[in-house]
Amino acid sequence: MARPPRQRPGAWVQLLLLLLAGPATCAASPADDGAGPGGRGPRGRGRGDAGADEAVPRHDSSYGTFAGEFYDLRYLSEEGYPFPTAPPVDPFAKIKVDDCGKTKGCFRYGKPGCNAETCDYFLSYRMIGADVEFELSADTDGWVAVGFSSDKKMGGDDVMACVHDDNGRVRIQHFYNVGQWAKEIQRNPARDEEGVFENNRVTCRFKRPVNVPRDETIVDLHLSWYYLFAWGPAIQGSITRHDIDSPPTSERVVSIYKYEDIFMPSAAYQTFSSPFCLLLIVALTFYLLMGTP
Repeated sequence: MARPPRQRPGAWVQLLLLLLAGPATCAASPADDGAGPGGRGPRGRGRGDAGADEAVPRHDSSYGTFAGEFYDLRYLSEEGYPFPTAPPVDPFAKIKVDDCGKTKGCFRYGKPGCNAETCDYFLSYRMIGADVEFELSADTDGWVAVGFSSDKKMGGDDVMACVHDDNGRVRIQHFYNVGQWAKEIQRNPARDEEGVFENNRVTCRFKRPVNVPRDETIVDLHLSWYYLFAWGPAIQGSITRHDIDSPPTSERVVSIYKYEDIFMPSAAYQTFSSPFCLLLIVALTFYLLMGTP
């Protein structure tokens, strides 16, 4: 009968040492510290690389944490307030008065030497292809308008108005004067509209076709018309009566093909231009020169 082989004592010693060293070996397992092949940590960091954790930030792997971090980075300012989501708006280009009488026609009403930012009322017009571009500005927080009339009287007139509403916007609207009342017309020939309310002034710019289909409320601008100038307050975006009882008008019919720079003094600067005042000045001068008997 064969005797069983004798086991070497060294095998038991090696097994005992392996069991004693097991916890330390598991604690240093590559699977636990995220090390990859070659003994390198996550994202290629080497073991023992000082400051590696500070160089590569860690964040929670959950979707909620990622979404929150993305929102904070994309939509919040440093103070924590949301950025505006509306696209940037091009600023309103200022009206140039140096071109008046040269490349566009202008009407100025107010103080002598005033411009588009200081006149009580300002209007310019110029041809651009098949359109007429109008620029209007007035010292008001409500509306500014121009009317095209066959006479100098209000009634039966085609009117374009720039109206400042309660939301701060300036809208271009089309009206038709029925007697002393302006009726809004839904058919609006204006396009490329711009408007702004700044420094207590309503200013706008728009284009309108020279030729339009025959319509009682819309005139053909290739014909000459008297221009009616008006401005006044607005209530909840609706125009009310104009500021002055007798708004200024053009002295003669206006042709869009002729560019002039016309100044009309406001009432405050018309005192010494009336015939009566001129006659009074002449009489007083004659009296002073002749002396008393």
